[in-house]
Amino acid sequence: MQDIENISSLETLEFFAKNLVEGFITGKHKSPYHGFSVEFAEHRLYNKGESTKYVDWKLFGRTDKLFVKKYEEETNLRCQIIIDTSSSMFYPQVKNPSLSNPNKILYSVYSSAALMNLFKKQRDSVGLSLYSDDLYFHSPNKGSNKHHIFLKKRMLDVLCSTTQFKTTSSVDSIHKIASKLQKRSLVLFFTDMLDGSEDLSEIFLALQHLKFQKHEVVLFYLSEEKTEFQLRFPNTPHNFIDIETKEEIKLNPIEIRESFKNKSKSFLKDLKIRCLQHKIDLVEVDINKGVEQILISYLLKRQKMF
Repeated sequence: MQDIENISSLETLEFFAKNLVEGFITGKHKSPYHGFSVEFAEHRLYNKGESTKYVDWKLFGRTDKLFVKKYEEETNLRCQIIIDTSSSMFYPQVKNPSLSNPNKILYSVYSSAALMNLFKKQRDSVGLSLYSDDLYFHSPNKGSNKHHIFLKKRMLDVLCSTTQFKTTSSVDSIHKIASKLQKRSLVLFFTDMLDGSEDLSEIFLALQHLKFQKHEVVLFYLSEEKTEFQLRFPNTPHNFIDIETKEEIKLNPIEIRESFKNKSKSFLKDLKIRCLQHKIDLVEVDINKGVEQILISYLLKRQKMF
């Protein structure tokens, strides 16, 4: 497989994204997002014999008259992609990350590029937000080819970054992004949820800020299943270093494996419950299962919802 220097080019990123979209999605599945951002304009009286699909039944209950909702479509879709670029997203710290042996940030970048190509084909607009210890990049959503190229180059800059010990500030960053998104959008959020806190309350309050503004939120929860949930390391003492805080701990993984797995399951259960409570679509991602498989599963799931 290509090493990080070779795959970190715009041409390769474009080639991958284009082939993924054209090879499976285009021509086989209608857009699962069609009409997402169609906005309500006004009511009109229902005409006998027409479809009742857009009848406002709540208004009928109040007035005993049939009215139809009229909409005006500004664009097919506005999408904002958010990527957590803190140091934990560069895990696993392999020498040459590749599509067959990725870390979380590479997986996020290539997944986002594929989604961008899907939206471009549908003439939808896309924006990008990048954060770690602060929101350091935010682009409004646009649909031009020049804009798409600009965003992909910006993501490649992140992919090539070697910065370590960069912490996560999800809560403040999400609030800042929410204040910048002026129109209803589909928000795709790539993160490993490792922000130094075991309590999810604060981050879900921030996500609720997006929901309050009528944005639809999809959370891509990224993990490396074998080590981060199963703690599959050799049965010898290890020195574990937190790549965000520099905190170190020495232990033999097998001694805490079962308790660690139970704690991981408890965290995931809490995450699922909170996503259900806040009506956030959770997509669990094991980065070793391949970008294609995860995106296809996600798109099929979304399609069934419309």
